[in-house]
Amino acid sequence: MDRRQFLKYSGFFSVSVASGGLTACGGGTAASQASSGSDLPAASGGSWKFPQSVASGDPRPDSAVLWTRVVPSSVDVAAPAPSGNDVSIRLIVTAADNSALLGSNTALTGSTIVDTRLSVLAAYDNTVRNKVTGLTPGQTYFYQFIAGDVRSNVGRFKTAPAAGSNVSQVQFAYITCQDWSVNHWGAFSNIAQNENLDFIVHLGDYIYETVGASFQTAPVESSHISLQLPDGTVMKDINGNPTKAKYATTLADYRYLYKMYRSDPRQQAVHERFAYIAIWDDHEFSDDGWQDAITYDNNSLDAQGQNIHQPTRRRSANQAWFEFMPADVNFDSTSTGFQNIQIYRDFQFGNLMQLIMTDERLYRSDHVVPESIYNPATGKPLNNSIGSRYIVPQNVYNMLEAQEITTATAMTSDPLAYNTMLGQTQRDWWKGKMQNSSNTWKVWGNEVCLMRMGLNGTDAIATLIALNAISTVAGSITTALSNPALGGNVLVAAALVAAVTAGASQATAAGAGVAIATADAQGGNTLAAAVAAGLSTTQAGIAVAAYNAAKSAAAAGTATQVGAAAQVIAFGYIKPDVQANKQNSQFVIASGQQAALSAFFTKFLLNCDQWDGYNAERKNLMAHLLNNKISNVVAVTGDIHGFFAGTVNSDFDAAGGGTPAMVDLVTAGISSDSFFSYMKAGAGSTGLATIVSYPLSIPVPNVGTVSINVNLLDYTMGKAAPTVDGLLEQIRVQLTGALAAQGVPEGAVLSGTVAAILASLKTNSAFNTNLLGLAQQLSALNSNPWLAHINADAQGYAVATVTPGSFVVQFKQVNKLVNTGSMTAPGNVVARVTTATVTSGKAAVSIS
Repeated sequence: MDRRQFLKYSGFFSVSVASGGLTACGGGTAASQASSGSDLPAASGGSWKFPQSVASGDPRPDSAVLWTRVVPSSVDVAAPAPSGNDVSIRLIVTAADNSALLGSNTALTGSTIVDTRLSVLAAYDNTVRNKVTGLTPGQTYFYQFIAGDVRSNVGRFKTAPAAGSNVSQVQFAYITCQDWSVNHWGAFSNIAQNENLDFIVHLGDYIYETVGASFQTAPVESSHISLQLPDGTVMKDINGNPTKAKYATTLADYRYLYKMYRSDPRQQAVHERFAYIAIWDDHEFSDDGWQDAITYDNNSLDAQGQNIHQPTRRRSANQAWFEFMPADVNFDSTSTGFQNIQIYRDFQFGNLMQLIMTDERLYRSDHVVPESIYNPATGKPLNNSIGSRYIVPQNVYNMLEAQEITTATAMTSDPLAYNTMLGQTQRDWWKGKMQNSSNTWKVWGNEVCLMRMGLNGTDAIATLIALNAISTVAGSITTALSNPALGGNVLVAAALVAAVTAGASQATAAGAGVAIATADAQGGNTLAAAVAAGLSTTQAGIAVAAYNAAKSAAAAGTATQVGAAAQVIAFGYIKPDVQANKQNSQFVIASGQQAALSAFFTKFLLNCDQWDGYNAERKNLMAHLLNNKISNVVAVTGDIHGFFAGTVNSDFDAAGGGTPAMVDLVTAGISSDSFFSYMKAGAGSTGLATIVSYPLSIPVPNVGTVSINVNLLDYTMGKAAPTVDGLLEQIRVQLTGALAAQGVPEGAVLSGTVAAILASLKTNSAFNTNLLGLAQQLSALNSNPWLAHINADAQGYAVATVTPGSFVVQFKQVNKLVNTGSMTAPGNVVARVTTATVTSGKAAVSIS
C-alpha cells in the first residue's frame, strides 16, 4: 500500500485501503514495515500504553473504522495527553484467524492487508481513528496498534454482508444507559464471554455527564471509583442552593468521562471483540437536553425564564463523542454552530436488514410543556421536570401541542417545526429510507421509547380508595354480625353494609337485608325485594351483589365471606363513585386526602421526553408507514431503564388505540437505576405511592430482616394480572439482590434461601391475598393495552436474531450487586431471559 492509498480527514481521521498480504504480522519494526501514513516521527521504545484499549465501529461491506488512544506510560489513565509529543504509531490488519489472541497483546499472526502508520495528535487527546476500506463483505478481521515496542490488545470486527446478497441470519446486541456511578457492569463480561454477535448497537447514554447527582447515589461496585471532573459546574438543589453534584461543561470534562468509562476492562473486552454502531442520547451532552439547551432543575432557566442555551458546551460534547466513538460520521471543527456533526446514518446487511440510526437530540424542538411554563401555585416558572417532562397532564399537553402546530403552520414551511424530535431534514431522510428500502426488515435505531405510556389518574385513585376501603368495610360487616336482629347471618350483614355504604339508612338497609334473604330462600327476585324494602335501584344492586359474594364463599368460612363481600362493595360501589365524582366523592373526602389528590383526577403522560412528548410527529411517521404499506419495521430502543415491548400505533388516542404500524422493543440500561426506582422516588409519600411500590419486610434466619419494594408499577402500566406464582417471580430478582447485598453467598446458599422465602410467601395471606389482589386490581386498569411486555425494574441488555421469517429479541436481565466484603458484580450475571418475537408481515409481538 503506497501513500496514494492513504487519505486524510480532519487531522486525525484517516482512511487506508486494504490490499493483498504484504508481510507477516509479527515481522519487522514500525519504521521498517509500515507504509508512510503519517509525516510524524514513529513512536519508539517501550514507554507507551493503550489505557482505553481498542475499538471498531460502523461495519459496512467494504469498510470499518478502527480506534485507539495511546499515551506515554507515565500518563494517568484519564489525564490529558501531553503536548509537544505528537508521534505516529502502526496499525496492522489481517484476515487470519487470531481468535485465540483476543484479550491479549500478543503479536498478530498471518499476512497483513493493512500495515500503515497513523498520526497521534495531542490536539485530539491522542485518540486515533482510521477507516479501513477495500475489505471483503462478511469477513472477520483482526487488528492491532503498535507504539514503539508496545502492542495494543488484539481487536476483532466483522464486515457487513454485500448489499443485496441473500443473508439467512444477522445477530446483534443492543445496549444503552451505562452509568458508571451506580450498580455494576457485569453485563459487559457476559457479552464478551458468551455472546456470538455480528456487531453491537449502542443507543446512547454511553457516558453520564453528571457526577454525584441525586440519581447516582445508589450502591456501586467498588472497582468504579468516584469520578472527579477536571472543571465541571456545580448543580443546585430545589431551593437553588449548591450541591456536591457537578455536570460536565468543558471539552476536558467530556474527554475525562469517556476515558474513565472506557478504562473498565470489561467494556474494553466488548469493544475488542465487536464493532459498535453507536448513536447518542441526552447524557452525552445534558440530561433531557434539546439542541444546545439544558433542562436541569434550578440550573436551566435564564432571566427571561427560558432554557439556557450552551452552544460552546454542546460543541465540546460533540467533539468528545467524535474523538472517542469509532463512527464513520462527519464533524466540522471549523463550524461556529453547535450542529457541526451529523450522526444519523444507515447500514445495509444484505437483503435481510437495513439499520436506520437517528439523532433525536441535536435537532429536536423544546418540550411541548416547557419548564418555563407559569406555575399558578408559586407565581413563578415551573422549573421542574414533574409537570413538564414527567407526569404531564394530557389535557395540558394536547392544548399546547395544538397551539404549536397552529403557530408553526402559520410561520414556517413545516407544521411540525415546534413539535419535532428529528427535524424536517432528518424526518424526510427517515421517510425516504423506509420507503425505498428493499430489505426484509427495516430496523430503527431509536433512542427513546415510541410507545404511549399513559395513566388515567381518576381510575388509579379510584382503585386506591377502593383498595384502602376494603378493611374498613370488612370491619363494618363483622360489627354488623353482632346485631341480634341479624341472627349472625353474614349474608344479611353484607347486604346491610353494602346498602349503608351506598347511602341507605341503617333501618332501611337492615330491612332490605332480611328481604333479600327471604326472597332468596323462597326462590324469588332478590333485587325486586330489596327495592320493595325501600332501597334505590343502585343501593339494591350493590346489596344483592355483596349478599351473593358472601353466599358464594360460604364453604371457605365466615372470614372469607366477609372479605369477598367487602371486595364487591369496594369495587362495585366505592370505586365507581370516585370515578364519577372525583375529588368531590364522599369517599375521597373521608380519606382525608382530598386536597392532596385533587390534581391527579385526569389523564397523564408518564414521560414526555420520549415520543409521547412529540406525538404529532410520531403520528406523522406512523401514517407514512401505513399509507405506503411499509411493513416489518422494528425499533430497537433504549433510554428508559426497563424492558418494554409492544406496538407503535397510528394514533394512541383513537378508538381502540389506533392501528399498529410497527413494533418497539426496548432494552433496559446496562447499569443505570431503573425506571421503577425513579418513579418510586417521585411518588414518595404521595397518595400515588401505592400504585408504584409496596414495601415488604421479610425476616430471614441468620440474615435478619430483608426489605424490598415490590414493583407494582408494571401492573399499573398494564402488565397482565399475575397469579401468585407470577407475583413471586416478579420479586425473585429483587429478593436475590437484597440477600446478596447482605452477604448471602452466591450459589446454592443464595438460591436455596430465595426458594425457601418464596415458598413461605406463597402461603402467606398478606402476600397471596392482599398484595396479589392489589396487583390484580392495578392490572385491571388496562392502562396501556399496546404494551405486550413490561419490566420497569431491571438492568441488562438485548440480543436480536434476525431471519427472513422473524425478528427475535432476548431481553437479558442481570442480577444485582453482591457483597463479598465489598460490593461487586455477580458471578452469575444473567437472572432472567424473556423472548419477544415479531413474525414477518405482522405489526405485533409475542412474549415467552
